[in-house]
Amino acid sequence: MNLNQITIPSQDLERSISFYETLGLQLIVDSRPRYARFMCPDGGSSFSLQYTEHLAQGDGVHIYFECQDLDSKVAHLQQQGIDFLSGPEDQRWLWREAHLTDPDNNHLILYWAGENRLNPPWRI
Repeated sequence: MNLNQITIPSQDLERSISFYETLGLQLIVDSRPRYARFMCPDGGSSFSLQYTEHLAQGDGVHIYFECQDLDSKVAHLQQQGIDFLSGPEDQRWLWREAHLTDPDNNHLILYWAGENRLNPPWRI
């Protein structure tokens, strides 16, 4: 089994499409104003937005985008006007992470874990 796609809610697809294109995702399905799907630049997964009138409350979902050149990617995105909550910072679980939110306040993490992504020292 392989993860193919994640769909998250959005109240403003126009704004969110622009945001995710700035992150580097390629728009492949444009069914505005209800739905949009992107192809991730690496790997075979896709990511989509679905219009909703009401966003979920609380902590919600955390979405991780793997990025080998994390520090330079974050610097580039900051130059494009993307604000980050933190990072890039080394974490005790051996991942390097930068945190941000999208226009609908979904929590995103750009990270690099290398070999530790699937094979941390404590793997069972």
